[in-house]
Amino acid sequence: MSDLRDVAMTSKAWPFEEARALLKRFDKAPPASGHVLFETGYGPSGLPHMGTFGEVLRTTMIRRAFEAISDLPTRLICFSDDLDGMRKVPDNVPQTDMLREHLQEPLTTVPDPFGTHASFGDHNNAMLRRFLDSFGFEYEFISATEFYRSGRFDDTLRLAAERYDAIMKIMLASLREERQQTYSCFLPIHPETGRVLYVPMKHVDGAKGEITFDDESGREWTLPVTGGNVKLQWKPDFGARWAALGVDFEMYGKDHSTNTPIYDGICEVLGGRAPNHFTYELFLDEFGQKISKSKGNGLTMDEWLAYAGTDSLSYFMFQKPKTAKRLHFDVIPKAVDEYHQQLRAFDGQDEKARLANPVWHIHRGQPPASDMVVPFQMLLNLAAVSGAEDKDTLWGFIRRYAPDASPQTHPGLDGAAAGAVRYYNDRVKPTKTYRAPTDTERAAMEDLKARLQAWDGEADPEALQSMVFAVGKEHGFEPLRDWFKALYEVLLGASEGPRFGGFIALYGVENSVRLIEDGLAGRLG
Repeated sequence: MSDLRDVAMTSKAWPFEEARALLKRFDKAPPASGHVLFETGYGPSGLPHMGTFGEVLRTTMIRRAFEAISDLPTRLICFSDDLDGMRKVPDNVPQTDMLREHLQEPLTTVPDPFGTHASFGDHNNAMLRRFLDSFGFEYEFISATEFYRSGRFDDTLRLAAERYDAIMKIMLASLREERQQTYSCFLPIHPETGRVLYVPMKHVDGAKGEITFDDESGREWTLPVTGGNVKLQWKPDFGARWAALGVDFEMYGKDHSTNTPIYDGICEVLGGRAPNHFTYELFLDEFGQKISKSKGNGLTMDEWLAYAGTDSLSYFMFQKPKTAKRLHFDVIPKAVDEYHQQLRAFDGQDEKARLANPVWHIHRGQPPASDMVVPFQMLLNLAAVSGAEDKDTLWGFIRRYAPDASPQTHPGLDGAAAGAVRYYNDRVKPTKTYRAPTDTERAAMEDLKARLQAWDGEADPEALQSMVFAVGKEHGFEPLRDWFKALYEVLLGASEGPRFGGFIALYGVENSVRLIEDGLAGRLG
């Protein structure tokens, strides 16, 4: 353990860099609470998306890295801002007309349009927790509704009333003049309508912990700031929550980064110590637009897991968190194959390389062995040429290629085969486009077919790859990738594809001959 800790203290993997920065926070004294508190926040105004999940996953990776370099106990809280008023109706949910009747109500009082939970907020919270639990995260869930109404937040809210002017000074400096005239860090919840009100304060009594305001009809009300009668605007809420809970670490997206001084300042005004932060770049959809919960324009966790396992998704999340990345269906095959490449590399690596390997962070330093004897991209191409409707068709080829493999001995490969068939039929088949070969390409493919017909050795992937390579060279393809691109476009209906020698070994030499014949005759597609 000491050797691992020594290596971890110099590792350049981003979770260790963040963990070391967090450890410095306690150079002078251990945490007064007796533990280091990590927090993630979730706004359940729409269905959970990948950014929400990624935040918990990445925080967990930093937490595990911290535990590798420190003996301090840790906790992780997932906090749901479900007392927020529903400000707009998401585009990707049913019963939108019904939801419009409940605008500005707290999400935990808005009826569930899916009809499965007590409220829309409860439904979205349950979806998030289901995914977090499926990944085995260790966390404590806190609902803002329960946090405000149970009294757990009362001391901090009273202090916010006492120090109202100091909070407002921080907030007003960040607002346009017009917004300054009506802004208050407190949002009353109307005693009759239950709606969250965005109204100016007439008076804030710090000694009594009360606010006075006029509602939208002009009626005056005085409410205590405690007991769930009032909530904080989201920026003050961020900092106040840090102070109330004693948060030591929280990450958030780049869109929050300009608010960091506000969050920190309010936390300190309310007697807390601002936590360490980590800002990550946002995920983008296929058109390069920011993913939005309300628009539902991003790839969902359900959609990813329909085609590939949780580990490949974790691998994708690990990669370059400070770089904006497209999160669309076409990243899945690459993520699956790269994840398994890292698994296969792990055993042969020294401690330094292992700590930089994503699979160490995905599996807490104990990654499993890869059983993917056939890459996911190869399975996709096999599904294409075989017209597979189920994984059993692929297993017919896999068994010939790897006789010792079976669904029972290679469950990961079995799941990947099923996912590849679904992915091909859902995402690839509808967009496949085959083309006719040029005269040069036709001559080369005829040559390749003849050499395959004469092949009498074992179907060795490397030997077959060398033969395919030699055909391209002899027919003058320059650069040589144009030869492989021609094979993919004519025979597979795609501009990219697998190592063709490996594909022939898997699909079978005779089958590959027939495929070339069909491609040259224009019978594909």
